[in-house]
Amino acid sequence: MSTKARKKSKKKQPFKPSTATRMPSIRSTQIIDLLANAKQPLTLTALTKALGLNKGQENYKLTRALDRLCKKGKLICDRRGRYSLPQKLDMIQGSIVGHPDGFGFLATGEGDDLFLSPRQMRKVLHGDRVLATVSRVDHRGRREGRIVEVLEHHNREVVGRFIEHDGIGFVAPDDRRLIQDIVVSGQKRRKAKPGEIVVIRIIRQPTDRLPPSGHIVEILGQEMAPGMETEIAIRKHGLPVGWPADVIASADKISQRVENKSLAGRLDLRKTPLITIDGADARDFDDAVFAQKEGKGWRLLVAIADVGHYVQTGSVLDREAQERGNSVYFPDRVLPMLPERLSNGICSINPDVDRLCLVCELLITPGGGVKHYQFHEAVMRSAARLTYDEVAAILVDGDRVTRKKRKKILPQLETLYSLYQALARARGRRGTIDFEIPEPVIVHDHAGKIERIDLRERNDAHKLIEACMLVANESAAHFLAEKSDQGIFRNHDGPEPDRLEDLRKFLGVFGLSLGGGATPHAADYEKTIRSAHSRPELALVIQTMMLRSLSQAVYATEERGHFALGYDHYTHFTSPIRRYPDLVVHRLIKSILKKGKSRKIKHLPQIAEHCSMTERRADDATRDAVKWLKAEYMLDRIGEVHHGVVTAVTNFGLFVELGELHVEGLAHVTALGEDYFHFDPVQYQLTGEHTGKTFRLGQNIVVRVVRVDLDEGRIDFEPESPVSGGRKRKARRKR
Repeated sequence: MSTKARKKSKKKQPFKPSTATRMPSIRSTQIIDLLANAKQPLTLTALTKALGLNKGQENYKLTRALDRLCKKGKLICDRRGRYSLPQKLDMIQGSIVGHPDGFGFLATGEGDDLFLSPRQMRKVLHGDRVLATVSRVDHRGRREGRIVEVLEHHNREVVGRFIEHDGIGFVAPDDRRLIQDIVVSGQKRRKAKPGEIVVIRIIRQPTDRLPPSGHIVEILGQEMAPGMETEIAIRKHGLPVGWPADVIASADKISQRVENKSLAGRLDLRKTPLITIDGADARDFDDAVFAQKEGKGWRLLVAIADVGHYVQTGSVLDREAQERGNSVYFPDRVLPMLPERLSNGICSINPDVDRLCLVCELLITPGGGVKHYQFHEAVMRSAARLTYDEVAAILVDGDRVTRKKRKKILPQLETLYSLYQALARARGRRGTIDFEIPEPVIVHDHAGKIERIDLRERNDAHKLIEACMLVANESAAHFLAEKSDQGIFRNHDGPEPDRLEDLRKFLGVFGLSLGGGATPHAADYEKTIRSAHSRPELALVIQTMMLRSLSQAVYATEERGHFALGYDHYTHFTSPIRRYPDLVVHRLIKSILKKGKSRKIKHLPQIAEHCSMTERRADDATRDAVKWLKAEYMLDRIGEVHHGVVTAVTNFGLFVELGELHVEGLAHVTALGEDYFHFDPVQYQLTGEHTGKTFRLGQNIVVRVVRVDLDEGRIDFEPESPVSGGRKRKARRKR
C-alpha cells in the first residue's frame, strides 16, 4: 500500500477521543454485574447498548474484555453469540484431578468436587482447567460431571517412559495422574529406545475420539541411571533448569570483589568478628551472627547478604530469580535461584573476604525479649566458617581439641549460646510448636547410587542459629508493619475445624488431649507434644499427625501472623540467596533506610502468590525424588525381614516404617492373614473377624519386604513372625 493510500485509509478509521475525553478501560466487574442482573443471555449488541458504548473503539474494547473473561471461564458464549455467567447455566469451573484407575474429579476449590467417569477423562489430562455441568447424582449421592469446555490445557511437556508396540511408539507418563499414554507422532522419536525415559512435547491435546500426541524433545536415558529420579522430578514439576544466555552474561559482568564505591554510607563491621554456622556441605552462606554482653542482656547482630545490591529490580537476573521463586535442594544437586557466580560467589558470606550485607541489630533483654532493633546497610568480613557439628562439639560436648582449634572465637560462641538459651526460654513462655521430626538424608556412593539413608537431627547449634534468624525475621516484619504500606509476610493460619476434630479423636485413642477449645494456640499444641514424649513408641506418629492437622504457611501481602511460631508479625528476611520473598523484603527495608519510606513494588500480591506456588512445587519435586530413591534402595532388599512400627492404619492396610532403614511401606490388608479384617476408624486398628488378630497404630511389627514398584515409589510388606531384622530369607516355593 502506498503512503498516500495509507493516509487515506487512516482518515476512514473511527474517531478516537482525546486523552482528556477518552473513556476509561471497561472493567470486568461492570460486565459481570450487568449479566448477573440480566433476565437472559445478552449479545454483543445488547451489551454495547446496556453499557452505553459506541460502536467504534469502545465496542472493540468490549469485545476484547469479553474474550478475556471467556478464556478465564468467567463468561460463556453460546452458539448464537450470547454471553452469560456460567452459574446462570449451572456450569462449574475447576481443575482436573486424574486418578491412576482411569476416572477423575473436577476440583472446584470449594470442597464439593465432581466425579468424572473414564469416558469424560478421555477429553482431558490432569491439571486442565474446564467448565462442566452436573449430569447426574448416583445412588450414593455423589455428583457426576460432564465436561462442557476446556478452558486451558495444563500440560505442554511430559516426562515418561518410551514404549513401542507393533511399530507404534508412545510415552507412558511418569505422573500416574496423567491417565492417557501419549502417541509419538510420525518419526518424531529422536532415536529413543524402548524403556528409556524421555520428554515429549504435546502437539495435539486429547479429544473424546483421539488420544494426545506429540514428539520427543529430549532423551534422558535409562530408568536406573544415577540421578534419573531428579531428572524426572525436575521435568515432571516444570522446574526451571539451566540459565538463559542473557542471565549468564549479566552475572558475568558483576565483579567478584566489593568495589570501594559500594561502601559509601555503609556501617563498617569488618573488624567485628561475625561468623557463619552452616551444614558441612553448604556452599552458599547468606547469614552471619555476632553477640556480645550489653549490661545484663545482649547485643545481637544478624548480618544477611545484600543480594539486592547486585540483583536490581526488573533486571534479567531479577526476572529469572522471581520466576524460580526459590532454590530447590535435591539429594544429589541444587537448582539455585541465582547463578553460582552470585550465590556461591560475591553474594555468599565466605570467610576472610569483604561482603556487603543488610544487618539487623538487636538489644535482647535478660529474659530473651527484644528491647530495641534497627537495620543498617553494612560491609563485613566473616571471621570464620563453622559447621553445626563443630559448634555442637564446642558448646555441648566440650570437645577439647575443637575448643582449642577455635580459641579466638570461643568467648563469642559461648556468648551466643547463653543468648540462645534466653531466647529459647522466652519462646517457651510465649508458646510455640517445636516438632522434633528427623529429616531423612540420602547418602550416595562414588558412582552416584544410593548407599544408605541417615537421619539429620537438630542439635543445639542448629537451634542457636534458628533462634537468631527467627528474632531477625520477626523484627523485619515489625519494621515493615510500622514504616511501610507494602510488604510480603509469612502467614501460617491455625487448624481448620474439621482437621481439629479429627486430631482430637486421634489423640483420644492414646489418652491424650488438645486444649484451647475451638481456637487452640501453639502453646496447646506444644503441651500435647510434651505429653507424647512419655510414649516414645508413639511420639513420632503423634507429632506427624499433629503436623498434618495444620495448614501450610504461605506468602501474602496482608499480615495474619504465624500460628506455629506464636508471632503476630512474621516475614522471611534471612535467606535472599535462596528465597525471592526475602529479596523483596530487603528492597523494602533498604528503601526505607535511604528515603524514609518504602518503594512501590508492582504486582506484589501476585509475586507473593507465585512464591507460595514455587515453594510447594519444590517440596513436591524433592518429595518425589526421595520417594523414588527409597524405593530404589529397597530393590536389593526384597526378601529381607525387618522390625518396624505401624505409622498409619487404613481400611486397605497398614503403613509401616522400618526404624533401621528409615523407609515406609504398605502391608496391604490382603497380606495380613487368612481372615476378614475390619477397620475401626475410632481406634485406628484392623481386627480379624475370626482370629481376633489386631493391628493398631504405634504397634511394633516384623515385616518382610515382598515387592518394590519404582514407577509409583511403592514398597510392599507382609507381616512375619518375630525374627531378628535385616537378614535375607529364601523365597518360599509355591507347592
